[in-house]
Amino acid sequence: MPQAGPASGQRDLIYQAVREDFELRAQVPNFVPGKTPIPVTGKVYGSEEVEAAVRASLDFWLTAGPETEEFERSLARRVGVRHAMMCNSGSSANLLALTALTSPKLGNRRLLPGDEVITVAAGFPTTVAPILQNGLVPVFVDVELGTYGPRPEDLAAAISPKTKAIMLAHCLGNPFDLDSVTALAAQHHLWLVEDTCDGLGGTYKGRNLGTFGDLATLSFYPAHHITTGEGGAVLTKRPSLKKLVESFRDWGRDCWCLPGKDNTCLKRFEHHLGELPAGYDHKYTYSHLGYNLKSGDIQAAIGRVQLDRLDGFIAARRANWRRLREGLDDLQEWLLLPEAAEGSDPSWFGFPILVRDGSRISRDQVTRALEDRLIGTRLLFGGNLLRQPAFKGVEHRTIGDLPNSDTIMRSAFWIGVWPGLTDQMVDYMIESLHEILPGGR
Repeated sequence: MPQAGPASGQRDLIYQAVREDFELRAQVPNFVPGKTPIPVTGKVYGSEEVEAAVRASLDFWLTAGPETEEFERSLARRVGVRHAMMCNSGSSANLLALTALTSPKLGNRRLLPGDEVITVAAGFPTTVAPILQNGLVPVFVDVELGTYGPRPEDLAAAISPKTKAIMLAHCLGNPFDLDSVTALAAQHHLWLVEDTCDGLGGTYKGRNLGTFGDLATLSFYPAHHITTGEGGAVLTKRPSLKKLVESFRDWGRDCWCLPGKDNTCLKRFEHHLGELPAGYDHKYTYSHLGYNLKSGDIQAAIGRVQLDRLDGFIAARRANWRRLREGLDDLQEWLLLPEAAEGSDPSWFGFPILVRDGSRISRDQVTRALEDRLIGTRLLFGGNLLRQPAFKGVEHRTIGDLPNSDTIMRSAFWIGVWPGLTDQMVDYMIESLHEILPGGR
């Protein structure tokens, strides 16, 4: 709400001008098949988000402040965890979550260089990069086609005396088999990092994604379920892990005071840590080799409004996914269509399609034909990441030859389900795939 006081009347005029400007620019042209682009992702917002950003700008909290605190509280409540820590991207959230587990404060559960972390080969690079960036060894398992989650038998086979953690993503919002993964983690005393960047709002057996791991991550990039522009968050139920994530996010400091606050611990000049002089200012005591991965209040102000829209966004994503699934059902001779993981209700990020071998048309021919019709497509992230230049020569283990990951690299892609799509657009996508495929109507 606008501030009280002498400036409130002037602010009201500014907010009114923001709303009027938005209305002038918010006219959506009629959809013309083949002439109006259909992006694979996009952001949906209203004048409320713009007004929130302007309000935060006028307050001039350029780093984390009251908007960030409220956004973190609201986000934690919405997902069902105790703590949410905002940062500057989902990739940073992944880095923070895994790096927190390298803290000496975890004792013999600390991840050390050379320890192994189980993950999938067919995924997004910044789910895997933190493993390598921390001197750990990724153990790559294959995925199942159709659900694109890790094969449970491969996960069990990946366990070795060096295994200390599992780090997996819910691919395009479709949950991986959380029963088998959480059971495996409990049996072998492994950390579980749940990359939920693509799955905010999805559930597995009635429980929200992001609540299963020791740590979970979210992305608020414009393509994702809610957006703050750039932004992300780390989630946890454990106060001890919250403190570690915040330390690595905030320069590695030992102090946990909020920005602009001092002496939260009530003994700022009474600590005696390491080889520092007794009473050294706790605000300048560092317990980790950290980063600065914070976000700011302008982004959080936008996120608060977006969070209020989340339920509607989820409903639209699910409806678009169902419309595509039903409309393409008769093409399964040529296409492998996605299936929701058993017991799940995904909040879909995209609609994955795999062109079957023997379809007399390749994935690349299909995606080029769709793009020619101005229908946006994306490959299933990095395919088999071990084929990517950045991963060439990295220390790793694999379970088997990863044939499905290679199939994904050659034959899979996805199209959009985001809330900005209309029924007309989705129907045109369905019609186009029928026309492109051999034997289509």
